[in-house]
Amino acid sequence: MSNQLSTLLAQWYPQRSQAEWVLGTVYQTEGSSYRKAGAMMLFSSLGQQLGMLSGGCLESDIQLHARKVMQTGSAMTLRYDGNDEDDLSFQLGIGCGGVVYVLLQPVTAGNDYLGLEQVHQALSARQHGVYYQRIPEANGRVEGRFLLSEAVSGNSFHIKGQLIRDGDEQWLETPIVPEPHLLIVGGGLDARSVSAMAHTLGWRVSIWDPRPANARAEFFMSASDILRAPADTLTYFVSARRVDAAVLMAHNISLDGAALRALHQTPLRYLAMLGPSHRRDQVLEWAGLSIDDINMRLAGPAGLAIGAALPESIALAILAECHAVLAGGSTRSLSGVL
Repeated sequence: MSNQLSTLLAQWYPQRSQAEWVLGTVYQTEGSSYRKAGAMMLFSSLGQQLGMLSGGCLESDIQLHARKVMQTGSAMTLRYDGNDEDDLSFQLGIGCGGVVYVLLQPVTAGNDYLGLEQVHQALSARQHGVYYQRIPEANGRVEGRFLLSEAVSGNSFHIKGQLIRDGDEQWLETPIVPEPHLLIVGGGLDARSVSAMAHTLGWRVSIWDPRPANARAEFFMSASDILRAPADTLTYFVSARRVDAAVLMAHNISLDGAALRALHQTPLRYLAMLGPSHRRDQVLEWAGLSIDDINMRLAGPAGLAIGAALPESIALAILAECHAVLAGGSTRSLSGVL
């Protein structure tokens, strides 16, 4: 199950009044940490844990404190120091060496579910906004609210929260951005791996393929949409449904070309084409386009050079490149080995 906020809230929303809930949020970090400020997790009185606030090391201890929050109805802050030999996180041998601050707040009908209903509705509609949580000086008043705002859309879906001051009060301000929406052109055998892997990442996936034998629903059960309309409808679909990225992999020059012609001036942030460079040129020629006509950089051949050969590793190469572009990351090795 994905740890995207939209996924957590989709699980929580139908059960919001069937158990007691506590929202856990990383509101500050110092040094190295697994999750950053703005990361959220939900705990229930039935023992459910939705999401992660660490690499799985601290969640059991956080759940114990969450039960205290359910009993008192007051917010609580926790501090885990990986450098302190007397601290639980050090004793668990986490090894990150950083400091993590966690805010726990009860989520009840009485406090309007901390505005999480509005966050859930916004993410379901692929809207952007800002979520505010008050950081109490000591255990105390609970407050969370959400405001719609297209100003936070930015160029990345990987956005961290930050602490701000409002008079004497401190708040965590977290941008709320929908998970990436990927359009796969072509519903063949290798598209299944791309769709399944993107779904595991928590991304929304749509498939376009007008061929009746392709993109069969039983092989793309995690896809939000399977489209069979003419290619020119993709222009509207990308804008209306806020599609972030598209991969052309129909294994058919005319289908890839028709899709490219429909997509080349859309606001996509990643556009990729499967196959070698000479095939890319054939598709461009069929579409009557040049590289300069395309509104964004065309990744063709698609993916990173990781030595991929099987459908699964090709999917990994494509989605790793796509993730780097959408998250504003790089494709360099973290260790510098490559």
